[in-house]
Amino acid sequence: MPQAPDSPLPVVIIGAGLAGLTVALHLAETQPVIVLAKRQLEEGATAWAQGGIVGVLGSDDSIESHVRDTQEAGAGLVDERTAEFIARHSAEAVEWLVARGVPFSPDPEGPLGLHLTREGGHAVRRIAHAADATGKAIHDVLLDEVKRHPNITLREKWMAIDLITNRHLKRSAQEAYEQARDMGRCHGVYALDIENGRIETLHAAAVVLASGGAGKVYRYTTNPETSTGDGIAMAWRAGCRIGNMEFIQFHPTCLYHPQERSFLITEALRGEGGILRLPDGTRFMPAHDERGELAPRDIVARAIDFEMKKHGLDHVWLDATHLGEAFLREHFPTIFARCLSLGIDISRQPIPVVPAAHYTCGGVVTDLHGRTDLPGLYAVGETTYTGLHGANRLASNSLLECVVLGRTCADDIQANLPEKAPKLPGWDESQVTDADEEVVIAHNWDELRLLMWNYVGIVRTTRRLERALHRIKLLRQEIDEYYAAFRVSRDLLELRNLVDCA
Repeated sequence: MPQAPDSPLPVVIIGAGLAGLTVALHLAETQPVIVLAKRQLEEGATAWAQGGIVGVLGSDDSIESHVRDTQEAGAGLVDERTAEFIARHSAEAVEWLVARGVPFSPDPEGPLGLHLTREGGHAVRRIAHAADATGKAIHDVLLDEVKRHPNITLREKWMAIDLITNRHLKRSAQEAYEQARDMGRCHGVYALDIENGRIETLHAAAVVLASGGAGKVYRYTTNPETSTGDGIAMAWRAGCRIGNMEFIQFHPTCLYHPQERSFLITEALRGEGGILRLPDGTRFMPAHDERGELAPRDIVARAIDFEMKKHGLDHVWLDATHLGEAFLREHFPTIFARCLSLGIDISRQPIPVVPAAHYTCGGVVTDLHGRTDLPGLYAVGETTYTGLHGANRLASNSLLECVVLGRTCADDIQANLPEKAPKLPGWDESQVTDADEEVVIAHNWDELRLLMWNYVGIVRTTRRLERALHRIKLLRQEIDEYYAAFRVSRDLLELRNLVDCA
């Protein structure tokens, strides 16, 4: 739908997870907002987050302690200024969520009346949580508020294709738009209405990439179907710097079951005393790290991978039977119910677990206001590389980053709205036809994900990486040729984005 001449341009947010919804709510009091979600609004990585959100709230905690834990988990590659800024605003972030009605697990004796739990890599209890489904609890509350806000338009099953930058203006409106002589700005986005195949040109005062990570580039992942690196790939194609994409965090404990390929077993279960064991019952983590099961995720994931390869195992066991049924039902109701539905009573049986790709620690390079290298383009959340996570993310820092930097991003957008809007060219489909070989997409999708898992997984070698690079270059050429010849679809766009991320 064309923009009315006198109405303000909207801010277009790509992604409806915690990062995108936080930006939308902060912006919507003064600015119209459009939020694009390529699948159901309730889908996405936020709703899958179990553990919680960090808040430096307790009397036994400090900003310095949180920064120190973040640095250690990130192998010393964390940007200290970023970590300090986010830790300093963590209590404020939790308070903002409490004020919106997020039903965190209570504790009358706890700070803000909240129960704080502990996860691997944390020196103290500092994680506010809603039982074992924190992400869903937060997402449900914010999504309900967004749905009711008159200044926010939600577009479900709409997928961004590419950003509209100055290079697009050269074909049409540069002479009529004096600011187009600048070497770069993001003016909007081409978006696909997935259900009817219509492509729309969306003018935007600013575009915010909040589309999550690229976990689906791997065969085994805890990520939802939405995690195909869309924002990262679009920003890269627009000329933005991408940083530290080699740092993919592998969660140590994904449920190993043929009926549940992506169900995560939260770190908090180990934080409360869960023990990793071999099939004969041997506890193995103390041999790898003195912190045992409370070591950071990368150490635990590598330890499990080592033991599986050493003993020829398909999985290891996470034993929580000693915690008791009442405790497990109260603190981990989602995990208890899901496992029970699969015939696993976790109060009496250990849980079969394997590592899986979990979090993209790298991404679009941004500052503490979400600004990218391209004026008018912002990014927040797992799509970004802010320097917070380094080589490995500390548990429960991700939701915190979304809330803290979602606010600063919105503030910067409001302070830097463009005065003019150029005329933008429409999407050109004159040289393409309907695809007649969908099998090409399915085959390349499977090949890419298996290749990445086997050659660019938890443990990598130079020879494996060289082989992977050679094949990925060929895959990318095939996919680019297919993209140039046929009309776009969600499957094709996701494959194109994944191979760019790979």
